[in-house]
Amino acid sequence: MSEPATAALPETETANAGERRRRGGGRGGERTRPGAGHSYLNLVNSLKPTELLSEDALEAIHETSLTVLEEIGMDIILPEARERMKAAGADVSEGSDRVRFDRGLIMEMIASVPSHFTLHARNPRRNVEIGGNNLVFAQVASAPFVADREGGRRAGNRKDFRKLLKLAQSYDVVHLTGGYPVEPVDIHASIRHLDCLSDLAKLTDKAFHVYSLGKQRNLDGLEIARIARGISAEQMEREPSLFTVINSSSPLRLDGPMLQGIIEMSSRNQVVIMTPFTLAGAMAPVTIAGALVQQNAEALCGIAFTQMVRKGDTRYLRRIYLQRRHEDRSARLRYAGIHEGGNRRRSVGPPLRLPLSHLEYQCREHPGRPVGL
Repeated sequence: MSEPATAALPETETANAGERRRRGGGRGGERTRPGAGHSYLNLVNSLKPTELLSEDALEAIHETSLTVLEEIGMDIILPEARERMKAAGADVSEGSDRVRFDRGLIMEMIASVPSHFTLHARNPRRNVEIGGNNLVFAQVASAPFVADREGGRRAGNRKDFRKLLKLAQSYDVVHLTGGYPVEPVDIHASIRHLDCLSDLAKLTDKAFHVYSLGKQRNLDGLEIARIARGISAEQMEREPSLFTVINSSSPLRLDGPMLQGIIEMSSRNQVVIMTPFTLAGAMAPVTIAGALVQQNAEALCGIAFTQMVRKGDTRYLRRIYLQRRHEDRSARLRYAGIHEGGNRRRSVGPPLRLPLSHLEYQCREHPGRPVGL
């Protein structure tokens, strides 16, 4: 029988080889270990949820929330949203922002919410299952500062933004990016989302988030996510590929940008996460029970509206989408840049067509993995 290959090596070389094997962890180890990188891709919580309230208490909060929506209602600060709610059966008062909802309507819309779905990433291995006992971890969103041992604490900037994206990409336990890991304030706010979403699509192969800070940002995010995956609008409607987070403006109020975000995302069958924000004694009743009732009412209203939009737009979805894309796509995705010296915005920049074409080319040439810059 022949000797192992290492027997022919000098003694020092054999020792070095063994040392390399022992230290072969990190990213190199992930590439060499069989099945490495898969264990964190889909996590399921096997623990029973902690019960903070009894079933009777939860039911009382829920029923009282429905009474609030029926008798007090919500301020809906967007005419288009009020029109959609009225068409779905809500009580809309002329000349007022206040909308009231029959509890049967709310429960009908809530019942139509899917209990489980897949959020699709550019790399199919990075798809995440939402619902049930599945656990999904995301990066923190919009931290104002970043710090490290070399540079200390500093304001968010694009260089550090990109570093944090690459860091998130390297960890399988970070399933998706939940927003900007740090806010890059060196990019003008008017076009910041274009640069950031482009970086998200190129430096990671995971699903990502778009901020609902105006209709235009949602439209741009939808188009960038579609191009990054290299799919048609029809396929993206079948396969949710982008998500947004909607915050209510307590007490009992949904503002214009948030409502526009719900409309643009839900009408294309993308994911909307509703997170009411209340502070007991400031924007809600001082008692915990009262705050929970208000918070639940706001959440129910937002979730119900996402379903009103989704159900109401089914027949007209493709026509509306194509019409909006046809309305001078290059003008909609106009790209204004930043001068080296600071935050001064160019008066008119070239259309985003070239950066998007570059993004489309890179994602097509390097499917299923980050492509760098």
